[in-house]
Amino acid sequence: MSDFSNLTVGVLALQGAFEEHQYCLEQLGCKTIQVKTPDQLEGLDGIIFPGGESTAMGLIGKKTGIWDALKEFTQTKPTWGTCAGMILLADKCVGTSAVIQDGQSLIGGMDVLACRNYFGSQVSSFEMPIPPPPGHEDGGDFPGVFIRAPAILAAAEGVDVLGRVVATPCRQAGAVLKSLDEKIANGENVIMMKVVSDPWISGVKDGVPKSNETCEEKKSESLTAQESIVLPGAADGSEAREVICSVRKDNLLCTAFHPEITRDYRWHSYFLGMVKDATTSS
Repeated sequence: MSDFSNLTVGVLALQGAFEEHQYCLEQLGCKTIQVKTPDQLEGLDGIIFPGGESTAMGLIGKKTGIWDALKEFTQTKPTWGTCAGMILLADKCVGTSAVIQDGQSLIGGMDVLACRNYFGSQVSSFEMPIPPPPGHEDGGDFPGVFIRAPAILAAAEGVDVLGRVVATPCRQAGAVLKSLDEKIANGENVIMMKVVSDPWISGVKDGVPKSNETCEEKKSESLTAQESIVLPGAADGSEAREVICSVRKDNLLCTAFHPEITRDYRWHSYFLGMVKDATTSS
């Protein structure tokens, strides 16, 4: 019998890759349920917010009335946000949609500053080796799949950083970060910031003509040593930043990548370990 057979974990099923998460959990022996309404949260031992479109999830969630119930649930129950789900759990977010009135709807709880679409659009998706979850180092690096992925720029004290990568922001994210740097330098406390004009679109940046390079091409540039990177600024001689791709604080777990579309179940096993610990201590 599986160590997780007595657990029931919900997967938020408003939009996104919820079925893929269900498959991974069930491969580990856990019972799952798709969560679309507040009453479906009853009896759950934990929940996963999947990757997808965070703006759409927020709009649907507020309309169905599940948002307030999720905010209450995540205060005590193990909750894992992947990619878009990570954005929903972030307390602060930059690069949010410019078409959403009053900003993007976040559930919050994880004291981090996330940058939406840091790694670029759908066509800039890629895979790279990243640190495995704690206690699951057997098997080596984890295959991190980044699809239109966000990144965490900064984490507050008390947030455990589980993984970092060095990466160059895509053009739109780079414009957002330039504006963010200016706001921080001016002493502003940034909670949420929408997309800003992209200095690369016109083909000119700081008065210098630029080729029409893609985010993916920019990621292939040689990077300076990680030691030279100080967030929230960029590294000397490069626009690359050392960003965070996985964090945990108490009952909350966030990852910027998509473990559900791999057949490596170590992150799901790590989360189920969190859920099991919570059920035995309650």
